[in-house]
Amino acid sequence: MGSVCIGSRRRRLSLYAFLWVCAILTFSGLFLLTMRSVDPSIGIPFPIKSLEGNVGLRSRIKGCATVEEMGEVFVRGFREEDLRVRKMIQDHFALHEEKKGRLDRLYFFGLTGLNPNFSSASGASSVRDLPPVHFCSHGFVLGKASEAGFGNEMYKILTAAALSIMLNRSLIIGQTRGKYPFGDYISYSDLAFTLREVKHLWRQNRCEEKYGRPLIVRIDNFEKPTQTNVLCSNWREWEQSIIWFQGTTDSVAAQFFLKNVHPEMRKAASDLFGFPELLPSRPNVYGELMRVLISPSDEVKAAVNWVLGGGDPDISLHMRMLMNRSVRAVQAALNCIRKAMCNLHEASRPRVVLISDTPSLIKEIAQNVDEFAEVIHFDYQLYKGNISDEVNVVHNLDFRVKDWGPAPRWVAFVDFFLASRAKHAVVSGAHRRVGTTYAQLIAALAAANNLEENASSSWNFSFFSSFQSNLLGEGLGSQVGWGHVWNRFAGPLSCHDQSNQCAHTPFLPPAWWDGLLQSPIPRDIHRLEAFGVDLSSLFEALSGTSRCIASIAHGIQIKISRSHRMEHFPPHFLDGVSTMEMNEVWKLAGILNKICCFYQDKEDEI
Repeated sequence: MGSVCIGSRRRRLSLYAFLWVCAILTFSGLFLLTMRSVDPSIGIPFPIKSLEGNVGLRSRIKGCATVEEMGEVFVRGFREEDLRVRKMIQDHFALHEEKKGRLDRLYFFGLTGLNPNFSSASGASSVRDLPPVHFCSHGFVLGKASEAGFGNEMYKILTAAALSIMLNRSLIIGQTRGKYPFGDYISYSDLAFTLREVKHLWRQNRCEEKYGRPLIVRIDNFEKPTQTNVLCSNWREWEQSIIWFQGTTDSVAAQFFLKNVHPEMRKAASDLFGFPELLPSRPNVYGELMRVLISPSDEVKAAVNWVLGGGDPDISLHMRMLMNRSVRAVQAALNCIRKAMCNLHEASRPRVVLISDTPSLIKEIAQNVDEFAEVIHFDYQLYKGNISDEVNVVHNLDFRVKDWGPAPRWVAFVDFFLASRAKHAVVSGAHRRVGTTYAQLIAALAAANNLEENASSSWNFSFFSSFQSNLLGEGLGSQVGWGHVWNRFAGPLSCHDQSNQCAHTPFLPPAWWDGLLQSPIPRDIHRLEAFGVDLSSLFEALSGTSRCIASIAHGIQIKISRSHRMEHFPPHFLDGVSTMEMNEVWKLAGILNKICCFYQDKEDEI
């Protein structure tokens, strides 16, 4: 009987304990639900980055940012980083050994030695005088451009120059029929080689016969993810004599090395470009490269001096309108010019340069700007210099008139070097896409021209982007161009339905999404997947070594032999061709013998 009572008591205690446990769990669940914050609906389909940092409280609360808030991180000048990169470029090209030549805007400062990051200077003058054994072991990077859109084509040369610094190789600027790209309008310094000269020196030093080193070009095509090793290979270990990095039509390609799987390549890239997550301290690499590599031809310089009349402008406005005449775009640009004028103290009536691919728009803007500033505009129809003789000779292709504008081609180069003379600011406005490659290069060169090494005052040059409200209905989602300056901010962190914006803009457009407030659009996420790159929930790039091993490409390698010159056929016929003598290439298809007829004896063309 006693045992029965004890068993019954134990069952009651177990039941009570079970009920207590249930009550505690229920209370805990309700408590957690009560304390949990409910995320506001902001239309973002995946987690966003913390918005702490250099943005206002308003953007942290609403979970997105306006263009001006995104640009706050670029307000301060990055003088120290720009000077560091300038010194790196000077050391690489050994400018202290070069003559001034045609670069009448190039300043020389006392350099006491080479940058310890580089074993030797790779400027043309230093390499030409190397003993044969050292010359034949030296490497080169080829930059070759056509004469299509100036911004895209100039980036091909500048990317090659940047790559030559990262790899400690010399720069070759490709020629066509013995002329540099845009050679009628641009003068190139003698810091780089031509392919003709390299081939001559290779034969003269008997590199192949005496040292067993043939002249081989290794081609890597950035536009074709299956044919590029930009993320998966250590390019500093490549043994080929010449590297040709194709498809580099914007600032993005060279910065892809920032995510290369090899620490040595990442370090070489970050030494030049800075770290992708530190947006406030990234240097003006392409502006500094242009400063030492190019200058206007004598004819273009004469036209620029004619319109300036002896004094540099304070501000330049570039309007990319594609033959449209948007009143909203004009009003937004005018407000942006006024904002740029806030930092001008010495000029009561500043000088403002106006350039556009739509000349008819200039008159409308000029009437408004003239109320508060002196307007400067190059009217090619009034200019009677030597270059104007080409008006009846060089015409734009009809199918490019909407893209380039109705003016003769040479006018774009006068406008470019005219706008890059601005002393304080460059403003970019557009009908659709703001901060195109052309505008980027104007701002970058102007900033480099105004950076003085020995100046005691702080450097304060600005690049502004002007957005009218109808461009921002879906935030920056319309800025879909892979190389446009605001593309890396175009994702869900960009607020919809913004008012007119005048935003500080980086001189070095970012190529990744590691910074605060950066987010990708779906199109770019898919494009990165083709390169084997996944984005984390915070939009930071995650490159997998295993995927690199699976997808590593051997590239296209071509040997330049004496019997046949590789310039005699177009490179797109070489897809899938491995290293071989040129006479073997000719045997691939008899049609190549006919195609070659269109490619005359171009000594320096590939």
